[in-house]
Amino acid sequence: MASGTVKWFDNQKGYGFIAAESGEDVFVHHSEIQGEGYKSLNEGQAVEFEIAAGPKGAQAKNVVKA
Repeated sequence: MASGTVKWFDNQKGYGFIAAESGEDVFVHHSEIQGEGYKSLNEGQAVEFEIAAGPKGAQAKNVVKA
């Protein structure tokens, strides 16, 4: 799993970006956030995730709040 920090996340639109420790920005969609209830992330929050190829570049999968 990769680690990173939430760069920004728009709760209304349900997506944002994670700054991975590798230096790349990774797209994150609310449907990939693991856990119960409302799926949201906060700017600066530490997360762990898998990186997959999305239609427009790297995309986070199985995002877990660290």
